[in-house]
Amino acid sequence: MPRPDPDRPNRPPKTHTRPKTDRKEKVTPRGTPERRSKQASPRTPDRRSNQRASKHTSASTTERSSNVLSLDALAKLDALNEKDTVREKERVADRRAKEKVVTGRVLKERGKHRRRSGGQGHGGKRRVVSGPLAEEGKVMHRRGGYGSKDGGKRRFGKKFWWIVLISVAILIVIIAVVAVMVGKKGKGEGGNGGGSDSGADPANSNLAGISESDIPTAAKGSYFDPFTWYDTTDFNVTYTNDTVGGLPVMGLNSSWDDSTQANKNVPALDKEWAYGTMPIRGVNLGGWLSIEPFITPSFFNSYKENENIVDEWTLTSKLGPSQSAKMLEKHYALFVNAQTFKDIQDAGFDHIRIPFSYWAVTTYPGDPYVAKISWRYLLRAIEYARACGLRVNLDLHAVPGSQNGWNHSGRSGDIGWLNGTDGSLNAQRSLDIHNQLSTFFAQPRYAKVIAIYGLVNEPKMIALPTQTVIDWTTKAVGVVRKNGIKQNIAIGDGFLGLPKWQGKLEGVNGLILDSHPYTIFDPNLIVFPHQKKIQFACTSWSSQMKASLNTASGFGPTMTGEWSQADTDCALYLNNVGIGNRWTGTLNSADRSTAVLEPSCPKGSGSCSCAQANADPSTYSDEYKQWLMMNAMAQMSSFEKGWGWFYWTWVTESAAQWSWKAGMQAGTLPQKTWDRDFNCTTDVPDFKGLSETY
Repeated sequence: MPRPDPDRPNRPPKTHTRPKTDRKEKVTPRGTPERRSKQASPRTPDRRSNQRASKHTSASTTERSSNVLSLDALAKLDALNEKDTVREKERVADRRAKEKVVTGRVLKERGKHRRRSGGQGHGGKRRVVSGPLAEEGKVMHRRGGYGSKDGGKRRFGKKFWWIVLISVAILIVIIAVVAVMVGKKGKGEGGNGGGSDSGADPANSNLAGISESDIPTAAKGSYFDPFTWYDTTDFNVTYTNDTVGGLPVMGLNSSWDDSTQANKNVPALDKEWAYGTMPIRGVNLGGWLSIEPFITPSFFNSYKENENIVDEWTLTSKLGPSQSAKMLEKHYALFVNAQTFKDIQDAGFDHIRIPFSYWAVTTYPGDPYVAKISWRYLLRAIEYARACGLRVNLDLHAVPGSQNGWNHSGRSGDIGWLNGTDGSLNAQRSLDIHNQLSTFFAQPRYAKVIAIYGLVNEPKMIALPTQTVIDWTTKAVGVVRKNGIKQNIAIGDGFLGLPKWQGKLEGVNGLILDSHPYTIFDPNLIVFPHQKKIQFACTSWSSQMKASLNTASGFGPTMTGEWSQADTDCALYLNNVGIGNRWTGTLNSADRSTAVLEPSCPKGSGSCSCAQANADPSTYSDEYKQWLMMNAMAQMSSFEKGWGWFYWTWVTESAAQWSWKAGMQAGTLPQKTWDRDFNCTTDVPDFKGLSETY
């Protein structure tokens, strides 16, 4: 995936097998699996992380506010109203007394009152003071209101306040009912969600076949409760808390079929693939289970710059566990679905790389990430791939501590894997995660559909000690092989350059070196004019792949796990949120040594602009479309000199030059991966009619 950093140069019968499970791992009151991570304060002083509220909120407050008044309460209210009526009569009498004072008859009237009631007025009740005392303002309080020196005018009596109290109570009930209705209507909707939020909510009709009572009390509200899932489409919703390697099998069906063929040019899943002879033609599902700002910028658009919401760590810290889980699960459900895999198959792909993050497996104290929900969608994705005959490259895209400090590792900033105070701890945690993952994926059901098992995406070996990474890799391979993984294992080249891998990890079989060549992140390559960029792809990358395959000059098996047809780094948030780009010289990195403040478009070509690169592809000139197509075909041709390639990526919200789907629609990428009219054997046009600055 792109780096935000400027420093890197007739079918057989179906197979029926029940998964071997860890029976001892049951959901009990002592250890109910949760969909949320534990609360803790994030580390590092220059990042903000909010305290997180509980994910599941009780409805008891709403229920209490919805209760109606009891009969007893109504009876008491009637009694109070009757007393108010008596007091009102007293007030009328008092006003009359005041009038008598004015006419000089007050003393006589007072005498009559004393003789009738022995000093008490109106049936033994204390009379309300009026007349001169009230006029002098000496009586300041009375039940249900107050008096003042305003000529004895009546203010707000007790009856008035009871009416106000009842009105407020009724209003609270109405508000509570409306809130509940709105809450139900909005269930499962995300907050700042991007293209993920478009589309109707899933019907979840398969829940009709089970009852909520089928879910044990201890499992209600947990990962194992399908009634809490936003999307149950194509999941087996029958309850089970069985696990393999400590990872849930719930959602999976007990049978599978590996007889599907992705297309006429490749073998079915249950047939052998001749790696090294038959090229991989694959695509990534970037920005799906591992969030990346430039792929789904709408997750980040609503925040102010000073809030520093730049990656999944800061995003989930800002939203809190409940809202994060709601928003991200909707993204998982809608951004990629069954149709996605059918479309990828129709485009001529035969492999698919699925990036996912360690929090699909677990989280650690202080992590704000949404734990485990993405695991369910990863398992469903593998089944969708199987149904389309697509072989899977599992890519652990983010490990504890961050292996490169870039946003797609989950957290931008420091590298905390194999480095820093917790470097060793996070190294062991990542080995533990691979212990769980490899145990799970060593099951027979994955033997044919999973073709490549990736250890860690893009470890930044230009910043980490090379030997430390090599040592960790050796341990990880040992863990994975011991648990039964027989597939090829992918290791990242760490941006060292392919030649530097010659002789490394000799004697460790079944490894593939994974390279991610992008011209636009290399300051020496982004300056090339259009013709030279294609020529470079045809010659340099082709020769590098050939050399890398030869163990005398390179590592051996080598593939291209990511690449793009883009010729600028202009896409919004491509380098990071709030960071500009090299093309126009606005890459205002906090690290002045890596900032690019001078335009990087071909020198001497005048002012550089991102307008054309970021424009709607339907507005591209024919010549620009021709160049984009030829640039892509040149790279495909070169990368197939190695083991093949995976395009980055299938779909984005707006970055068209990074989306194979958008490229097909725009006519800048082939409709079938093998349908090409350029393979680097003919001359490259000079593209003189195409501006080098846009």
